Amino acid sequence: MLPVYIIEPDYWGLPDTSARQWAFTAEALASLRAELAALGQPLITRWGEAVSQLSRLCAQHGVTRILSHEETGNAWTYARDKRVAAWARANGIDWQEVPQSAVIRRLKSRDGWQSARNQFMRQGLAPTPDALEPLWTTDLPDRLPDARALDLAPDPCPHRQTGSHAKARQTLESFLATRGASYRRAMSSPLSAERACSRLSPYLAVGLLSVREVEQARQAARTAHPGAKDWANALNSFAKRLAWRDHFIQKLEDEPEIETRCLHPAHEGLRGTDPARLQAWCKGETGVPFVDACMRYVTATGWLNFRMRAMLMSFASYHLWLDWRQTGAHLAQKFTDYEPGIHWSQCQMQSGTTGINTIRMYNPVKQGHDQDPDGRFIRTWLPELKPVPQAFLHSPWDWPEAPQVLSGRYPEPIVDLEQAGRRARDQMWGLRQRAGFHDAARQIAQKHASRAGDSARSSAAATRRAKRAKADPAQLSLDL
Repeated sequence: MLPVYIIEPDYWGLPDTSARQWAFTAEALASLRAELAALGQPLITRWGEAVSQLSRLCAQHGVTRILSHEETGNAWTYARDKRVAAWARANGIDWQEVPQSAVIRRLKSRDGWQSARNQFMRQGLAPTPDALEPLWTTDLPDRLPDARALDLAPDPCPHRQTGSHAKARQTLESFLATRGASYRRAMSSPLSAERACSRLSPYLAVGLLSVREVEQARQAARTAHPGAKDWANALNSFAKRLAWRDHFIQKLEDEPEIETRCLHPAHEGLRGTDPARLQAWCKGETGVPFVDACMRYVTATGWLNFRMRAMLMSFASYHLWLDWRQTGAHLAQKFTDYEPGIHWSQCQMQSGTTGINTIRMYNPVKQGHDQDPDGRFIRTWLPELKPVPQAFLHSPWDWPEAPQVLSGRYPEPIVDLEQAGRRARDQMWGLRQRAGFHDAARQIAQKHASRAGDSARSSAAATRRAKRAKADPAQLSLDL
């Protein structure tokens, strides 16, 4: 076996990739290279376009069979895979893609999908070989390229997680042994979620851990905490979120256009472009403290708990009335755990463009009071608000001295929250009353609605359920 990873510069030039993602990926590759070298054959890395690099390797080593990860990525990786498939067929290369999750290619119906996923999760893990035959150990570069070599913009992320297999295993073990006890009750606040959430999402995204590996470790952990109600609740909630992860990636697999167009076509052209508002939101300078603190936190860490991700998208889409494709691209760059199938489905869901989910508008002031009642998170990430009394910290525009004290150091809100929220609510609900809206929504539900909890449920029943039910809480709490 010849282990190969191709670094594709065109991929790293996309608007949803970033230097922080490459830094994490490079650490993961270095970790993999060291582990494979200990088995006898180091990882081979090549730089360039996939088909040309594979052609050279196959010709050089007489390769007739290629095994690779089966990916559900963005539109660029989908197009690349089609080119690789055409090249393999034309050259008699047996290319097999190995599923790493329960996502199913060319799925005809969601009926029975949950049952198939459960069966996939019960299958055994592939064993690690004791040794690899050293096929090529010379002429290998010692160092991976840095972000500058890939023409990536400077992207400091001082508090991001480390990309290594050892760190991934350590994170999984600490979550299942100690940190996870408070998972269910502590996942909503950015203060407590930093420790209580599993923090496995970046390791799952790049493949340092598989979903099946994590799920089987979760099941084993149940016996380690017998009789502990907190642990039982936490592990059950975590299992649901692992399943929702596959559910959302399956959506993108079934409909790749989710990345680029509104799932419900009635929303196309609904929102416009406002460069000033977009820049303020991206920089964490909207004048709404809890929003700005969350944005600055994710900029510094590469991670944010799910409720706060949803709030950022909701605020951008409803109060600022920005198109989800622009704001989604910015957040994609900031997340070291960027997973296209989850990300773009959630961007649309939190922006109300799916047509089948309840419109969910977050009040950022209320969220601040609920999730950061003493203002510790805000004061950590917005030090310019130090002079603001606690009573006005979540809405400093109400502080009589704000115009004098905060002038030049923290902006006033770029929108009136109450007016902007009312206007957005009227437009979104008004759109849903138009002729033909619900007919299109029923078709979307039939294709994408979850059948979770009843593998035998028909698509027609799922459609009825999606129309009358509120959004499932699990869909709004995908915290890994």
